[in-house]
Formats: sequence, C-alpha cells, structure tokens
Amino acid sequence: MPEARDLRWKITHSKLWKSMFRHDFADTPRTRLQRVFGNVFLHLHPVRIPKDAIKITYSWGLGGISFLLFLILVVSGIVLMFYYRPTAEHAFRDMKDLEFAVTLGMFWRNLHRWSAHAMVVAVILHMTRVFLTGAYKPPREFNWSVGVLLLVMTLFLSYTGYLLPWDQLALWAVTVGANMAAATPFLGAEGPFSVVSVKNDARFVLIGGTTVGEATLIRFYVLHCLFVPFLFTLFAAVHFWRVRKDVFSKQTGEKVDVWPHLVKVEFVAALVVMALLFWLSIVVNAPLEGQANPTLTPNPSKAPWYFVGLQELLVYFDPWIAGVALPTIIILGLMAIPYVDTNSKGVGYYSVRERPLASTLFLFGLALWFTLIFIGYYCRGPNWEWYWPWEAWSHRRIMKQTLLNIPNLWGSLLLAAYVGQGFPVTAMVSQRLKEPLGNRAANRPLPADGTRLSQGFHVGLGLLLAASTLVPLIGDSTLFQTLGTSRNAPVLQWLFGITQGGTSRFLWLAGLIVLSTVVLGWCGLQFARVKDRLWQDLGPIKYTIIMGLLLLMFGVLGKIFLRLLFGVKYILSFPGMNFNI
Repeated sequence: MPEARDLRWKITHSKLWKSMFRHDFADTPRTRLQRVFGNVFLHLHPVRIPKDAIKITYSWGLGGISFLLFLILVVSGIVLMFYYRPTAEHAFRDMKDLEFAVTLGMFWRNLHRWSAHAMVVAVILHMTRVFLTGAYKPPREFNWSVGVLLLVMTLFLSYTGYLLPWDQLALWAVTVGANMAAATPFLGAEGPFSVVSVKNDARFVLIGGTTVGEATLIRFYVLHCLFVPFLFTLFAAVHFWRVRKDVFSKQTGEKVDVWPHLVKVEFVAALVVMALLFWLSIVVNAPLEGQANPTLTPNPSKAPWYFVGLQELLVYFDPWIAGVALPTIIILGLMAIPYVDTNSKGVGYYSVRERPLASTLFLFGLALWFTLIFIGYYCRGPNWEWYWPWEAWSHRRIMKQTLLNIPNLWGSLLLAAYVGQGFPVTAMVSQRLKEPLGNRAANRPLPADGTRLSQGFHVGLGLLLAASTLVPLIGDSTLFQTLGTSRNAPVLQWLFGITQGGTSRFLWLAGLIVLSTVVLGWCGLQFARVKDRLWQDLGPIKYTIIMGLLLLMFGVLGKIFLRLLFGVKYILSFPGMNFNI
C-alpha cells in the first residue's frame, strides 16, 4: 500500500537507519558485495567463492560449527556465572540449585556441557577434514599451526571447566591430569632429572598447591572463564583472518556470491546444530556425583574422556612419557606437517588415492588415539583391570600379573635395532656403490651387491630385535614359569603351549627368534622402499622428522603389545633418575 511504502522509505532514509546500515537491501550484485564488506562477521568471507566449496560434502561446515559451539559456550557460560560461586563451600551447592531451584538452570548447564564435548569432536573432525583435503599446504602452513594451538586450547578449556561442579567426578578427573604434570621432566618433582621441589613444580603451578583444593578451584575458574577464552579469541581471530587472506583451498569451478549462497548454508547448519544441542540438553542431564571428597577415592578414577587415552597409556609407560612427552611430541608433530610435506598434490579435494601414505598414517594415528580412549573408557574397571564392555565390574577381582623389565643391556640393543630401522639404508648403499641417489630412478632396483647389503642389514636388525626381546623374556625362569597361567600372555600359551622343561624352552626360544627374524626382516625390506622414496622427496632434515614421528607412533604400538603379550614393564630402567622407558 502507498502508506506502507512511504513509511518504509522514511525509515530506511532516516539518519538513525543510515548510521547503522550502510546499504539498502535490494538483491543486486552491488548490494550483495556491500552486505559482505559491511558485516563484522561476513567480511571474513570473500565476496565470491567456488560453488563446489560450499557443498556440505566438502567441508561439512565443521569450521563454522566449531566457532558456533564456542559462541554457545560463551553465552551459556555467562548465564551460569550469575548462579555460580567458585568456592569449595558453595560450588557444589550452586550446582544443586541449578538442577532443582533455578528456572531452566539444568538446561543451561546441560547445554554448556554438551556443547563443550561437541566442540572437542568438531575441532578434531575439522582438523581431519583439512588434512584429507590438503588445505594446510602453501600458503596456509602457518594457519594450520594456529589451528593446532586452537585444538590444544579447546581441550584445556574443557579440562579446566571439568573441575567447576566440584563433585567426585570432577575432583578425581582433574587429580589424574595434575599428577601427570608432576612427572614433567626437569620441571616436575616426580619427573626424570627433576631440579625443583614439590612446592614449585609444574603440578603446583597448575593446581595452586600440592593437592587439588579450593586454590585449584579458583585458579581453574579464572583460567576457564577469562584467561584461556581470551587467548582462544585472539588465536581464532588470527585463524579466520588468515583463512580470508590465504584464500580458500578450493579455488576451481564456477564461482557464486557468498551472499546468499554460502550464508544460507551456514545458517541452516547453525539451526541444525542448535536444534540437536537443545534436544540433547532437554533429554540428557549432565552427570553430577556426590560432593568432592579428597579422602574418598573412587575406583576407578578416570580423566575426562578426551584425556582418558593418556591415562590408558599410563599402563604401558611412565607418567613423564604418557602424560608429558608423547602429547608434546604429538602437538609439535602436527604443527610440523605442512612444513615437511612436499607433495603438491591433493589441495582442495579429498586426495587419499594421490596421498595414500600420508593419509593412511594420519588416519591410523587418529584411530590409535580413539582406540586408546575406547579401551580406557569402556574396558577399564576397578583397579584399572581389563573388562570387556559387556562384563560386570567386581571390586574383589584382583589379577596377579607378572611384570618384568628387560635388562638394560638387552633393552639398549632393542632400542638401537628399532631406531636403526629408520636409517635410509638404500641411500647409504647407493653412496657406497658410488652411485648418487638422485641419479637413480625411484623404481629402479639396486645392483645385486647393493640389494644383498640392504637385505643383510634389515635381516640383521630383525635378528637383533627378536633376540633382544625374546631372549631375556623367555629365558627368564620366573617369567617362563608363569607364562602358562599369567593373564599377560594368553596368546603365547595358546600358540605354543610352553612347558617348563629346559629343552622345550630352548627349542621354543630358537623357533620364536627365527620366526621373528624372518617377519621383522621382511617388514624391514618392505619398509626400505618407502624410506627410499621419502629420502629422495624430503631430504635429510625433513626425512629425520617424519621418520622420527613414524618410529614413535609404531613404537608406542609395539610397547603396548610387549606389555599385553609378554608382561614387559620397562625396556630401559633407571629408577634413581626416574627415567624409565
């Protein structure tokens, strides 16, 4: 109607309207561009984007979903702060008030908790998607490293918030993580080569005391509500800005306007995520156990699910390895990926076939991590005993396990042989034969004497690996007598039916060494081809980094098998220095 059009014209041409909106809302190419440039959030997008890049099956919207979950956490966290006091006297009581007395209090707590868990999953999936589509490659290397730091901060945000309900679950979950900090090399009172006391070590800095208490609660409250969100916001801003400046990895195909094509996809994804979270927050309540009691230890006491994989590693490694060294190496290794990956293929699309080695190893490491989480969360019961998920827990069940250490001499030989598998034997053979490695085609075989030398090297390493593992284990009379009944070695009992006779022991030992040598030598020969290609593609420095990470990943898996099959506790042990491997 004319009156309505006149009113609309007066509103849109008023000084108040023009001070807020710099453009009209007509659907033209010019106004679409102005909407992107004039919006505080949308200006991080380019004006136009390849049509294939906005397909849900490409990015799955995981980056935007992660940021949306962070915004939900900020809003729900601010609401909860109105009703929460970070003191040991009031924290648990306030949780109860949110549950029973505050209108919609339980909903807001549920929304905050499930959004936190969902954000951890979304960030991990986003990182996986970026890797599989090669979106970390030049010029986006630095932004990948920023993303890894954002993942670390996401995990730390969840960890610091875990304590705030001040119930038994929170207290002891945080205690598990804090005890790992005490094992930090040099900086932890219980770590190897410690140079600090218990009152100024890494655990003391983290929890504000020698035990988790009220000082820890207020410290975690400040970290969770102020310090870490501030850092996260800064790094997220840099991350978004670099996405904009480095351009999207998908740059092929027909381009369309961001408004409305990408914006409507993001809006629909946000609605779906919020609907699912609201539904989950209504039907599933966040757990709340009894009030925190430092004198009553639950059995088992487990870390938050995203850290329970580290807790499971404590079965196989000392805390300084499981809780400090391995996570640090994993983080640094993830940050190093774009700087050591020289393959220019696979940018902007799923490229598993073009990058089979890189994709397989990345997915294998991710699967290994979540397998450890599954084992720790579902297969560990009282006293951290193994229970299948369908088995009932029993606090009276105590298994007698025989755990022995490999003598340091044999352990040193074992580690030396294993590390030796990483040496580029083919390159050394080529140099010995006066044939530059770069002059030989990647698929061209070595000369006959070079092949024999390479084969002999790997078979020798296989022999050393087998002997340094099996001789001290099978040869030890105590362990040998318990292999038939120990829970640690049911596979050996089933396969070989080992007896206690000296002759049988010798025969089985010889057979195992021969079999292991053949298997390990064959694996080494197959691995040599991969090493040859990596050495040519990467060069010595990048090769050393990649091979070190590979050996570490498979070494963790190997130590797990040694523990479960043979009952090996340490390969090297120096108790006086708290240095055990």
